[in-house]
Amino acid sequence: MLRKAVIEDVEKIYKLISDFAAKNVMLPRSLSELYENIRDFFVFIEDGNLIGCAALHIFWKDLAEIKSVAVLESHQRKGVGKKLAMACMREAKKLQIAKIFVLTYVPEFFEKCGFHRVEKESLPHKIWSECVKCHKFPDCGEIPLIYELSKSNGRGTTPS
Repeated sequence: MLRKAVIEDVEKIYKLISDFAAKNVMLPRSLSELYENIRDFFVFIEDGNLIGCAALHIFWKDLAEIKSVAVLESHQRKGVGKKLAMACMREAKKLQIAKIFVLTYVPEFFEKCGFHRVEKESLPHKIWSECVKCHKFPDCGEIPLIYELSKSNGRGTTPS
């Protein structure tokens, strides 16, 4: 079941993200950051257990980021990540956000969702608001991709 996250999900989201961050495949998020941004998150629940999460974070009037997409390894390749990403994309569309971007170590997943690669320099709001605070800046190795909701890009399923 896909739903918006609630406060009681925060520690489970933290554990899920921290496990992937420890493997260096995702950036860590602090508990305080998760509590402050809980309204950004969607979660996927199966048999009462949180098995996945993703967040849509608004940066500017025309720009949002999908971040912290994580699915338990035992539940990967079953469509959970795509459902979470599409929920974020649908919310961005409802909010009339023109572009969604991601910074990821797994660009192929997002390319399957219709995103295309761009230069990191094309995302100035992101670079100067969050990236400069990261311990991996400026050489994190994440690959930037973007999806334009304002027009059909022919690369994937437009969220409805």
